[in-house]
Amino acid sequence: MSNEPPRVIQMAAALIDDDAGRLLLVRKAGTEWFMQAGGKIENGDSPLSALRRELSEEIGLVVADADLGYLGRYSAPAANEPGHNVEAEVFHVRMQHEPITRSEIEEAVWVDYLTAMTMRLAPLTRDCILPLSRTL
Repeated sequence: MSNEPPRVIQMAAALIDDDAGRLLLVRKAGTEWFMQAGGKIENGDSPLSALRRELSEEIGLVVADADLGYLGRYSAPAANEPGHNVEAEVFHVRMQHEPITRSEIEEAVWVDYLTAMTMRLAPLTRDCILPLSRTL
């Protein structure tokens, strides 16, 4: 076991919900964990520009900056990269959207809170995003 601290992945993620109280969760190809749509913040990206790019690439969702409300920065162990933590700038968007799975996304589903709790969730989603969704 290594004594090195986990490496940090900077990312932007969206808590997407609708007026019926459902959450949109995605699962990357070849993985078992459901999580928020979003992705890594690349050099020169702002969290908003990274998120807008990732939402378009992953699920075909195009949103304006004004449609995204900042919820805060949250950290958790990375679901798909052992030895890494994610540090996510999390934004909220409320809308009905029929996701078009693209890029590395294999599955996108709308679920209510109770259903989400029965799913295999990434640590950030399970420990931070789901509780946060209950306050919106």
